[in-house]
Amino acid sequence: MGLTAVVLAGCAPASGSATEPVTELRLGYFANVTHAPALVGLSEGLFDDALGDVDLTTEIFNAGPAAIEALSAGAIDATYIGPNPAINTFIQSGGASARIIAGATSGGAALVVRDGIDSPDDLEGANLASPQLGNTQDVALRSWLAGEGFETSTAGGGDVSITPTENAQTLTLFQDGQLDGAWLPEPWVSRLVLEAGAHVLVDEADLWDDRAFPTTVLLVRKDFADEHPQIVDTLLAGHIASVAWLDENGSEAGPVINAQLEKATGKRLPDDVLARALENVDFTVDPHAETFATLVANGLRVGTQKKGSIDGLFDLRALNAQLSDAGVATVSAAGLGAQ
Repeated sequence: MGLTAVVLAGCAPASGSATEPVTELRLGYFANVTHAPALVGLSEGLFDDALGDVDLTTEIFNAGPAAIEALSAGAIDATYIGPNPAINTFIQSGGASARIIAGATSGGAALVVRDGIDSPDDLEGANLASPQLGNTQDVALRSWLAGEGFETSTAGGGDVSITPTENAQTLTLFQDGQLDGAWLPEPWVSRLVLEAGAHVLVDEADLWDDRAFPTTVLLVRKDFADEHPQIVDTLLAGHIASVAWLDENGSEAGPVINAQLEKATGKRLPDDVLARALENVDFTVDPHAETFATLVANGLRVGTQKKGSIDGLFDLRALNAQLSDAGVATVSAAGLGAQ
């Protein structure tokens, strides 16, 4: 029995808590290929099917810290997001802010650079970009540079300058010769390669065991999850259905994703860009919790997060219950929460 069967068991109409019925779920996501489970869930009506009478509203973000700000302010209830901002909010709140309830995407991030940069040594004095200070790609870039012996600063100085820049602007600046490179998620890696003549210097997958690392997870505000567990169950059912759809409809994924990107941003991706981007990502409900200790160490190393424990960051009980009911292998919280 596959992931699709999970939805049959988990998409009864949602209802709120006994004290305050919920009529709306507010979900954040990014208009990126690494957030394809969100794009497919919206385009194919999979969230609506699972949520029943609960209305779904969405908000699009450019990078994780902005989504965390909205989540912390109570402006959204859940969001697709990179792991590092999820770690940051958990630590900064002493574990009170949010829980990771599923994985979404693995892979699909890289450092792309201009001609003439062919090795790490060529980056001395370079001007690089990341999507936002403290986001997942920003931490990956700073950590990798530190491992290569370069000093960086969150204020922009150091041996290599890093300027947090909105992804679309990064493409323009690179095309204009004002940037030497950037560490980005898909489809921006493929856009810089195919539209701006960049080449990949570092594929982040090469830095992880089995080339598996979390690019996107599904994060829920803790108080919302505590008060409305049935809503979380149905959100998960829609999410699982989206991942299953992507696994089972590979040849159809491109047009569906592109249609939703156009709806969200007003623009479609060129077919060759989208095809290349999809080759570099895997969609999975496994959040790869086993990598999070390393992610924490990286954030501390480069000064983008505070010290603190991530014990309890994951709550995979609802996910694993649905997977188990469908005869699908459950996933691990790696000792960092409930499973």
